[in-house]
Amino acid sequence: MKIGIVGLGRMGAGISERLRAGGHETIGFDRDPNASQVSALSDVVEGLPSPRIVWVMVPAGDPTEATITELRGLLSERDIIIDGGNSYYRDSVRRAAELGLVGVRFLDVGTSGGIWGLKNGFCLMAGGDAEAFSVVEPLFKALAADGGYAHVGPPGAGHYVKMIHNGIEYGLLQAYAEGFDLLATSDFEIDPKQVATLWNNGSVVRSWLLELAELAFEKDPQLESLRGYVDDSGEGRWTVVEAIERGVPASVITESIYRRFSSREENSFAMRFIAALRNEFGGHAVKRE
Repeated sequence: MKIGIVGLGRMGAGISERLRAGGHETIGFDRDPNASQVSALSDVVEGLPSPRIVWVMVPAGDPTEATITELRGLLSERDIIIDGGNSYYRDSVRRAAELGLVGVRFLDVGTSGGIWGLKNGFCLMAGGDAEAFSVVEPLFKALAADGGYAHVGPPGAGHYVKMIHNGIEYGLLQAYAEGFDLLATSDFEIDPKQVATLWNNGSVVRSWLLELAELAFEKDPQLESLRGYVDDSGEGRWTVVEAIERGVPASVITESIYRRFSSREENSFAMRFIAALRNEFGGHAVKRE
Protein backbone atom coordinates (compact mmCIF):
# COMPACT_ATOMS: atom_id res chain seq x y z
CA MET A 1 0.00 0.00 0.00
CA LYS A 2 0.98 3.65 -0.35
CA ILE A 3 0.35 6.06 2.52
CA GLY A 4 1.13 9.63 3.48
CA ILE A 5 2.78 10.31 6.85
CA VAL A 6 2.42 13.82 8.28
CA GLY A 7 4.87 14.48 11.10
CA LEU A 8 8.29 12.83 10.99
CA GLY A 9 9.38 13.17 14.59
CA ARG A 10 10.49 10.17 16.67
CA MET A 11 7.23 8.25 16.33
CA GLY A 12 6.28 9.37 12.83
CA ALA A 13 9.69 8.52 11.45
CA GLY A 14 9.58 5.12 13.16
CA ILE A 15 6.14 4.37 11.73
CA SER A 16 7.29 5.35 8.25
CA GLU A 17 10.42 3.22 8.44
CA ARG A 18 8.61 0.16 9.78
CA LEU A 19 5.97 0.44 7.05
CA ARG A 20 8.65 0.58 4.38
CA ALA A 21 10.34 -2.45 5.93
CA GLY A 22 6.99 -4.22 5.63
CA GLY A 23 6.83 -3.57 1.90
CA HIS A 24 4.64 -0.46 1.90
CA GLU A 25 5.46 2.90 0.35
CA THR A 26 5.30 6.20 2.26
CA ILE A 27 5.33 9.87 1.38
CA GLY A 28 6.48 11.89 4.38
CA PHE A 29 5.77 15.54 5.12
CA ASP A 30 7.11 17.53 8.05
CA ARG A 31 7.12 21.24 8.85
CA ASP A 32 10.89 20.89 9.14
CA PRO A 33 12.10 20.98 5.52
CA ASN A 34 15.20 19.01 6.48
CA ALA A 35 13.03 16.06 7.49
CA SER A 36 10.34 16.32 4.82
CA GLN A 37 10.25 14.41 1.53
CA VAL A 38 7.89 16.94 -0.08
CA SER A 39 7.41 20.68 0.24
CA ALA A 40 3.70 20.83 1.08
CA LEU A 41 0.82 18.80 2.46
CA SER A 42 -0.86 19.03 -0.94
CA ASP A 43 2.11 17.17 -2.45
CA VAL A 44 1.36 14.22 -0.16
CA VAL A 45 -2.27 14.09 -1.25
CA GLU A 46 -1.42 14.41 -4.93
CA GLY A 47 1.07 11.54 -4.70
CA LEU A 48 -1.39 8.99 -3.27
CA PRO A 49 -3.73 6.58 -5.05
CA SER A 50 -7.45 6.55 -4.25
CA PRO A 51 -8.68 6.04 -1.63
CA ARG A 52 -5.95 8.21 -0.17
CA ILE A 53 -4.68 7.30 3.29
CA VAL A 54 -2.93 9.94 5.40
CA TRP A 55 -1.52 9.16 8.84
CA VAL A 56 -1.23 12.29 11.03
CA MET A 57 1.48 12.04 13.70
CA VAL A 58 1.83 15.59 15.04
CA PRO A 59 1.40 16.96 18.59
CA ALA A 60 -2.13 16.91 19.99
CA GLY A 61 -4.16 20.11 20.11
CA ASP A 62 -3.68 22.97 17.68
CA PRO A 63 -1.11 21.22 15.42
CA THR A 64 -3.43 18.25 14.91
CA GLU A 65 -6.48 20.50 14.45
CA ALA A 66 -4.72 22.62 11.82
CA THR A 67 -3.41 19.58 9.95
CA ILE A 68 -6.77 17.80 9.81
CA THR A 69 -8.53 21.03 8.80
CA GLU A 70 -6.10 21.47 5.91
CA LEU A 71 -6.45 17.82 4.87
CA ARG A 72 -10.25 18.15 4.90
CA GLY A 73 -9.93 20.68 2.10
CA LEU A 74 -7.55 18.50 0.10
CA LEU A 75 -9.07 15.03 0.37
CA SER A 76 -12.05 13.51 -1.40
CA GLU A 77 -14.94 11.26 -0.47
CA ARG A 78 -13.88 7.82 0.83
CA ASP A 79 -10.34 8.98 1.61
CA ILE A 80 -9.07 8.12 5.11
CA ILE A 81 -7.36 10.19 7.80
CA ILE A 82 -5.65 8.36 10.65
CA ASP A 83 -4.83 10.39 13.76
CA GLY A 84 -2.14 8.39 15.54
CA GLY A 85 -1.22 11.09 18.05
CA ASN A 86 -2.33 11.54 21.65
CA SER A 87 -5.47 13.53 20.87
CA TYR A 88 -8.27 13.99 23.40
CA TYR A 89 -10.96 11.45 22.58
CA ARG A 90 -13.77 14.03 22.60
CA ASP A 91 -11.90 15.94 19.88
CA SER A 92 -11.70 12.70 17.87
CA VAL A 93 -15.47 12.17 18.15
CA ARG A 94 -16.02 15.71 16.86
CA ARG A 95 -13.47 15.39 14.05
CA ALA A 96 -14.99 12.14 12.84
CA ALA A 97 -18.41 13.81 12.61
CA GLU A 98 -17.04 16.88 10.83
CA LEU A 99 -15.07 14.84 8.30
CA GLY A 100 -18.09 12.60 7.75
CA LEU A 101 -20.00 15.61 6.41
CA VAL A 102 -17.64 15.69 3.41
CA GLY A 103 -17.35 11.90 3.12
CA VAL A 104 -13.81 11.61 4.51
CA ARG A 105 -13.38 8.63 6.82
CA PHE A 106 -11.53 9.00 10.12
CA LEU A 107 -9.72 6.60 12.41
CA ASP A 108 -8.40 7.62 15.82
CA VAL A 109 -5.52 5.30 16.63
CA GLY A 110 -3.89 5.31 20.03
CA THR A 111 -0.26 4.41 19.37
CA SER A 112 1.99 2.92 22.02
CA GLY A 113 5.51 1.57 21.82
CA GLY A 114 7.55 4.73 21.90
CA ILE A 115 10.94 4.81 20.22
CA TRP A 116 11.11 1.01 20.56
CA GLY A 117 8.10 0.52 18.29
CA LEU A 118 10.28 0.56 15.19
CA LYS A 119 12.21 -2.49 16.42
CA ASN A 120 9.63 -4.34 18.53
CA GLY A 121 6.36 -3.32 16.88
CA PHE A 122 3.72 -0.86 18.02
CA CYS A 123 0.48 -1.37 19.92
CA LEU A 124 -2.37 0.21 17.95
CA MET A 125 -5.80 0.93 19.47
CA ALA A 126 -8.15 1.95 16.64
CA GLY A 127 -11.51 3.65 16.88
CA GLY A 128 -13.76 4.80 14.06
CA ASP A 129 -15.24 3.53 10.84
CA ALA A 130 -15.04 -0.29 10.74
CA GLU A 131 -14.87 -0.39 6.94
CA ALA A 132 -12.00 2.09 6.93
CA PHE A 133 -10.24 -0.07 9.50
CA SER A 134 -10.47 -3.08 7.19
CA VAL A 135 -8.97 -1.03 4.35
CA VAL A 136 -5.90 -0.01 6.35
CA GLU A 137 -5.51 -3.27 8.29
CA PRO A 138 -2.51 -4.39 6.20
CA LEU A 139 -0.69 -1.28 7.44
CA PHE A 140 -1.53 -2.12 11.04
CA LYS A 141 -0.27 -5.67 10.55
CA ALA A 142 3.06 -4.29 9.34
CA LEU A 143 3.34 -1.85 12.23
CA ALA A 144 2.13 -3.84 15.22
CA ALA A 145 3.71 -6.42 17.44
CA ASP A 146 2.03 -9.85 17.32
CA GLY A 147 -1.52 -9.36 18.56
CA GLY A 148 -0.76 -5.66 18.94
CA TYR A 149 -3.61 -4.02 17.06
CA ALA A 150 -7.40 -4.03 17.31
CA HIS A 151 -10.50 -2.09 16.33
CA VAL A 152 -11.84 -1.20 19.77
CA GLY A 153 -14.98 0.74 18.91
CA PRO A 154 -16.59 3.75 17.19
CA PRO A 155 -15.00 7.19 16.72
CA GLY A 156 -13.14 8.29 19.84
CA ALA A 157 -12.77 4.78 21.27
CA GLY A 158 -9.18 4.39 20.12
CA HIS A 159 -8.00 7.55 21.81
CA TYR A 160 -10.12 6.77 24.87
CA VAL A 161 -8.40 3.41 25.30
CA LYS A 162 -5.00 5.08 24.81
CA MET A 163 -5.89 7.73 27.40
CA ILE A 164 -6.66 5.05 30.00
CA HIS A 165 -3.52 3.17 28.94
CA ASN A 166 -1.43 6.24 29.70
CA GLY A 167 -3.19 6.79 33.01
CA ILE A 168 -2.27 3.25 34.04
CA GLU A 169 1.28 3.88 32.85
CA TYR A 170 1.47 6.87 35.21
CA GLY A 171 0.45 4.69 38.16
CA LEU A 172 2.87 1.88 37.28
CA LEU A 173 5.79 4.27 36.95
CA GLN A 174 4.97 5.85 40.31
CA ALA A 175 4.76 2.48 42.09
CA TYR A 176 8.13 1.37 40.71
CA ALA A 177 9.65 4.75 41.53
CA GLU A 178 8.54 4.67 45.15
CA GLY A 179 9.83 1.13 45.58
CA PHE A 180 13.26 1.94 44.15
CA ASP A 181 13.33 5.12 46.22
CA LEU A 182 12.98 2.97 49.36
CA LEU A 183 15.77 0.70 48.14
CA ALA A 184 18.01 3.70 47.50
CA THR A 185 17.45 5.17 50.97
CA SER A 186 17.69 1.91 52.94
CA ASP A 187 20.46 1.03 55.41
CA PHE A 188 21.74 -1.54 52.93
CA GLU A 189 23.99 -0.88 49.96
CA ILE A 190 21.57 -2.32 47.43
CA ASP A 191 22.41 -2.26 43.74
CA PRO A 192 19.22 -1.10 41.97
CA LYS A 193 20.23 -2.60 38.63
CA GLN A 194 20.82 -5.97 40.28
CA VAL A 195 17.36 -5.83 41.84
CA ALA A 196 15.71 -4.81 38.57
CA THR A 197 17.40 -7.74 36.83
CA LEU A 198 16.47 -10.08 39.67
CA TRP A 199 12.80 -9.05 39.63
CA ASN A 200 12.64 -9.55 35.87
CA ASN A 201 13.30 -13.27 36.35
CA GLY A 202 10.24 -15.01 37.75
CA SER A 203 8.94 -12.17 39.92
CA VAL A 204 5.26 -11.13 39.78
CA VAL A 205 6.38 -7.52 39.17
CA ARG A 206 8.55 -8.33 36.13
CA SER A 207 7.79 -6.11 33.14
CA TRP A 208 9.16 -4.23 30.15
CA LEU A 209 9.40 -1.15 32.36
CA LEU A 210 11.77 -3.03 34.65
CA GLU A 211 13.82 -4.06 31.63
CA LEU A 212 14.09 -0.37 30.78
CA ALA A 213 15.07 0.29 34.39
CA GLU A 214 17.97 -2.11 33.92
CA LEU A 215 19.11 -0.10 30.89
CA ALA A 216 18.76 3.19 32.76
CA PHE A 217 20.74 1.93 35.79
CA GLU A 218 23.42 0.53 33.51
CA LYS A 219 23.95 4.02 32.07
CA ASP A 220 23.80 5.80 35.44
CA PRO A 221 23.70 3.55 38.55
CA GLN A 222 22.23 6.24 40.84
CA LEU A 223 20.62 8.38 38.12
CA GLU A 224 22.76 11.23 39.40
CA SER A 225 23.06 12.91 36.01
CA LEU A 226 19.31 13.55 35.88
CA ARG A 227 17.10 16.11 37.52
CA GLY A 228 13.98 14.66 39.11
CA TYR A 229 11.71 16.73 36.89
CA VAL A 230 8.90 14.80 35.23
CA ASP A 231 6.58 16.35 32.68
CA ASP A 232 3.08 15.12 31.88
CA SER A 233 1.71 14.77 28.36
CA GLY A 234 -1.91 15.58 29.23
CA GLU A 235 -3.41 12.11 28.94
CA GLY A 236 -2.97 11.45 32.65
CA ARG A 237 -4.89 14.64 33.43
CA TRP A 238 -7.66 13.65 31.01
CA THR A 239 -7.89 10.26 32.71
CA VAL A 240 -8.35 11.90 36.11
CA VAL A 241 -11.00 14.27 34.72
CA GLU A 242 -12.82 11.31 33.18
CA ALA A 243 -12.71 9.47 36.50
CA ILE A 244 -14.21 12.48 38.29
CA GLU A 245 -16.94 12.91 35.68
CA ARG A 246 -17.90 9.22 35.88
CA GLY A 247 -17.54 8.92 39.64
CA VAL A 248 -14.94 6.17 39.28
CA PRO A 249 -12.26 6.10 42.00
CA ALA A 250 -8.80 6.44 40.43
CA SER A 251 -6.72 7.43 43.42
CA VAL A 252 -3.43 5.85 42.29
CA ILE A 253 -3.48 7.54 38.89
CA THR A 254 -4.56 10.85 40.45
CA GLU A 255 -1.76 10.75 43.02
CA SER A 256 0.78 9.92 40.32
CA ILE A 257 -0.21 13.14 38.53
CA TYR A 258 0.24 15.15 41.73
CA ARG A 259 3.66 13.58 42.27
CA ARG A 260 4.70 14.78 38.81
CA PHE A 261 3.60 18.26 39.77
CA SER A 262 5.71 18.04 42.92
CA SER A 263 8.71 16.89 40.87
CA ARG A 264 9.01 20.40 39.52
CA GLU A 265 9.91 21.64 42.97
CA GLU A 266 12.41 19.01 44.11
CA ASN A 267 14.96 16.48 42.87
CA SER A 268 13.98 13.15 44.37
CA PHE A 269 15.30 9.75 43.35
CA ALA A 270 11.74 8.64 42.58
CA MET A 271 11.26 11.41 40.06
CA ARG A 272 14.70 10.82 38.54
CA PHE A 273 13.65 7.16 38.13
CA ILE A 274 10.48 8.08 36.22
CA ALA A 275 12.37 10.61 34.10
CA ALA A 276 14.93 7.93 33.20
CA LEU A 277 12.31 5.34 32.20
CA ARG A 278 10.29 7.82 30.12
CA ASN A 279 13.50 8.67 28.30
CA GLU A 280 14.20 4.97 27.73
CA PHE A 281 10.80 3.92 26.38
CA GLY A 282 9.71 7.06 24.60
CA GLY A 283 12.78 9.16 24.04
CA HIS A 284 11.12 11.87 26.13
CA ALA A 285 13.34 14.81 26.96
CA VAL A 286 15.07 14.89 30.35
CA LYS A 287 16.59 17.71 32.33
CA ARG A 288 20.16 17.05 33.40
CA GLU A 289 22.19 18.31 36.28
